[in-house]
Amino acid sequence: MSTDIPYTNTKEAVIAIKNLYKSFDENKVLNGIDLELHKGENVVVLGRSGSGKSVLIKIIAGLLKPDKGIVSVFQEQIDLLNFKELQKLRLRMGFSFQSGALYDGMNVRENLEFPLVRNQRKLGRKQVNDAVEQVLHDVGLLQTINQLPSELSGGQKKRIGIARTLILKPEIMFYDEPTGGIDPITCVEINNLINKVQQQYNTSSIIITHDLTCAKTTVDRIAILSEGKITKNGSFDEVFESEDPNAKAFYNYNFIAKK
Repeated sequence: MSTDIPYTNTKEAVIAIKNLYKSFDENKVLNGIDLELHKGENVVVLGRSGSGKSVLIKIIAGLLKPDKGIVSVFQEQIDLLNFKELQKLRLRMGFSFQSGALYDGMNVRENLEFPLVRNQRKLGRKQVNDAVEQVLHDVGLLQTINQLPSELSGGQKKRIGIARTLILKPEIMFYDEPTGGIDPITCVEINNLINKVQQQYNTSSIIITHDLTCAKTTVDRIAILSEGKITKNGSFDEVFESEDPNAKAFYNYNFIAKK
């Protein structure tokens, strides 16, 4: 399968991946990945289940080591960092999980306070309160501050999960299926929030999604991951007006098969 000419951008690359390989026994998951994320950019990584999207994110976060290749975040090669250096770098990255990943036994305030107090121990009570209320205001859910996760809708849990990530002011955001399992109206709210986060917090983001409406609404660029390689890399229109069979399959599923 032929691959595209690598995408180029004059902005600073906050993530740079070169010739990345990763296998598990005989299963070749990533087979020569080249990908960059630039400052202030939203990139959607699109791929079938089992295509290696989650493995890619884990390698970027330093949770898995590559078999071959270079993964740099803020010009730091991830697999060469010691534990302390890696922990410090991870504080500049935020992760928004599909479920929201909230602690059921804590109310919203406590869920947001937890990462802040753990990582910035010198903050006073007023500073903590102000930070919690600010991020809740930014995601439009200040009124939920004393509620438990069990009292929230699926969409609210996702937005609170994003707020908990934003409280540490990350420079890079990773979104895992941000519109998965929620209704179309709430999907629009989440898509708008992703755009707001990009603009207000000046984040660079990698978004893993199968939802092309989410991709089209939030994306600066799409990278299609198939058979361990990036087979298409460009704007939404460049990707889906191409003859790439993987692009056509995703487009047909989202906009034709569902009609």
